[in-house]
Amino acid sequence: MIKITCTSCSKPLTIDETKLPMKEVSFPCPSCKTKLSFDRSKPAEDEGASVAALMDDDDDVGFGKRALIIGVDKPEIRQAVKAAGYSPVHKATAVEGRDYYSQEIPGLVILSPSAPSPPPIDEMVPMTSIMPGDRRRGFFVLVGDNLRTLDGNAAFLYQVNLVVASKDLGSFPKVFDDAYRYHTKLYNAMNDVLT
Repeated sequence: MIKITCTSCSKPLTIDETKLPMKEVSFPCPSCKTKLSFDRSKPAEDEGASVAALMDDDDDVGFGKRALIIGVDKPEIRQAVKAAGYSPVHKATAVEGRDYYSQEIPGLVILSPSAPSPPPIDEMVPMTSIMPGDRRRGFFVLVGDNLRTLDGNAAFLYQVNLVVASKDLGSFPKVFDDAYRYHTKLYNAMNDVLT
């Protein structure tokens, strides 16, 4: 089973790709009737790169989008970031990360604290206390051992967009893709109301 999102109404759809031919097929969205296409013969990596294409172009540095990793620099986090289509940049402290973020505005920010703690994580406060307008320009992810992936309550309490358990970093591109699409849909609707 694969998940795709309608390009018009952003409705998530689940498709059993094994029942599709090895060529491009078109079908209407069940909600808005927009014509959607899926090509089973194309490699799955193309789908993972689609989220990177949604991010703002001002993050482009010629070799990919940047992801800012703040705190503990773990190889599995770097690998997850690369698998999602980003080039990792590491800053050891949240103060260094905030300074980098305010200058570069990377599209993805990974918070990797040295020790898990109840919210707020003191060592990450300089990053999580950035003004809301600037925060919305990036997507903040908290990674830790004692977390539950996609826990919306924890994300709210820790002041991030997404929470990912360290054990789930292998599926980070898919988890990030789904969460980022939902985030984009939410903020697009909010921005439409504000304008």
